[in-house]
Formats: sequence, C-alpha cells, structure tokens
Amino acid sequence: MSAVPAGAPVRVIVVDDHPVVRDGLAAMLGADERIEVVATASDGGEALREIAASGTDVVLMDLRMPGMPGAEAIRALRECEGPQPRVLVLTTYDTDRDIRSALEAGADGYLLKDAHREEVIRAVHDLAEGRPVLAPAALAALTGARSQQISLSAREAEVLRLVADGCTNRAVASRLGIGEATVKTHLMHVYEKLGVGDRASAVRTAWEHGLV
Repeated sequence: MSAVPAGAPVRVIVVDDHPVVRDGLAAMLGADERIEVVATASDGGEALREIAASGTDVVLMDLRMPGMPGAEAIRALRECEGPQPRVLVLTTYDTDRDIRSALEAGADGYLLKDAHREEVIRAVHDLAEGRPVLAPAALAALTGARSQQISLSAREAEVLRLVADGCTNRAVASRLGIGEATVKTHLMHVYEKLGVGDRASAVRTAWEHGLV
C-alpha cells in the first residue's frame, strides 16, 4: 500500500448499500479535483469485484450491509495478493465492537457519517498519503483495547505513581521501604510493558492508558 504519487488524483471506490448515500458520497468526492471516483458498490462482494477490476487507491467502506458486510470484505481484501488500496470505514456505528472489528480486519481509517464534508475529503487524501485517520470514538476504542493488554503489578503501578509525582528513585525507595536497585528493576519492567525507554515517556503513556 504505497502512497499515491504527487500530483496524481486519488482513485476512490464508494461502498454503501443506500443508493442516496452512495451517490451523494460519490458526487461529493468527485467534486474535488484531486479525487477520481472510479466505481461504486452496494455491498462487500461487489466492492471486491470492483477493486479487482480497477486501480484503486482508497475505498470508502460502510460496515453493515446486506450480503457481505464491511469488516468481512476488508478481511477478504487483505488476504488478496498484489497491491491493495487503503480502506476508510465510513459508518454510523461507533460501538467499540464495530470499531475493533473493522480495525482488526485491516481498515486503515474510521470515520462516522456525521463528519463534515471537508473532514471526509481530508481523510481520503491523508490515507492516500499514508497517514492513518481515526475518529475520536475509534481512537478511544483502540486506546481502550491497548490498555486492556497492558497489566502492571500493584508494586509497579505504585512505583510509577510516585515517579509521576516527581519522586526520584531514592525517594521512591524511601517511601516504599525498598532498595533503589529494586525501584530500578520495577521501572525497567514498566518500560518493557509500556514499550518506552524513559521515565517521562512511561508516565505519559501510563496516563494515556489510564494505568496511573
């Protein structure tokens, strides 16, 4: 999934089972001189056929459609060989289950249909240039999923909370009645679990994930 060459139009396929929505999105995107709508489809199966038949950079994919739903179509697309388009899910559904299903299937972006016209167009260009696009609800769901995968021990969390309060290793050791070497060991385990390399990053990441 390489970026679209500079100056070339972004080739888009719009997938939605509602004709009015589908045609409206196609007209809206087609009005941008840097976007070319090459096809539309009413469900996932038709979308896969259109993608195979035309060179496509970005696919706007609804989720819940008769026939093959969006997440299933994305999963099938990611199993295909050869160049693949980026997929922007555009839907009315903002539950964690829907969002995670789409992202786990291989979607590159997730927006809700109440997004403004400019936001949708910008999202298409961002994906075409290799930048991910996530609505706040999708970002929250993704962050929540990651948080569930990170588990600090009670002592590790205690050490990190004191570090977040500005305590040095010596102060942490004094507060908890343990040695400085033990504090360092706990912090190394925290860094490994959070995927960071220093105190400031550990504190910031822990706050983002609601761990402290």
